[in-house]
Amino acid sequence: MKQTPPSHEHIDDEMIKLEVNLDDTTGEWLGYVLDLLLEQGANDVYYSPIYMKKNRPGVLLSVLCSLQLLEQIKAIIFRETTTLGIRYYPLTVHRLERSFVKAVTELGEVTVKIGIFQGQTMQWAPEYEECKSLAQKHQLPLKEVYDMVRQAYSSSSNNPNI
Repeated sequence: MKQTPPSHEHIDDEMIKLEVNLDDTTGEWLGYVLDLLLEQGANDVYYSPIYMKKNRPGVLLSVLCSLQLLEQIKAIIFRETTTLGIRYYPLTVHRLERSFVKAVTELGEVTVKIGIFQGQTMQWAPEYEECKSLAQKHQLPLKEVYDMVRQAYSSSSNNPNI
């Protein structure tokens, strides 16, 4: 269901942000809903702590998705949460160009995702799951694996615009 976004720099102007205030939903349900929304193709799902009327603590569910997925996303939210209403509005997202390279470390290769704005590298990061796997396999702290990947990427000649 989830579509692969284009890797070139672009503006998504057919995006929707949905918001729901929840004050009577368990943490387990919230995690379940997050997974369902991402599986359906939501671009981003997150929770923020809020205070509602009568000073009740609650959670703000925020979902970013394409306009094409609006009805499916609303259906999940109504079915799986206790809300009686959803706020949503159009949103524009400027997405960086993305490219992927392999950094070679003494532990193995790790994919590095690069974010490019107008032809210039703005940021880059090792892929978490690959670093996690290497950390577990070699019984090392995750931060050490990240450091190794950063060093390998920074010193390699195949890293664009750095």
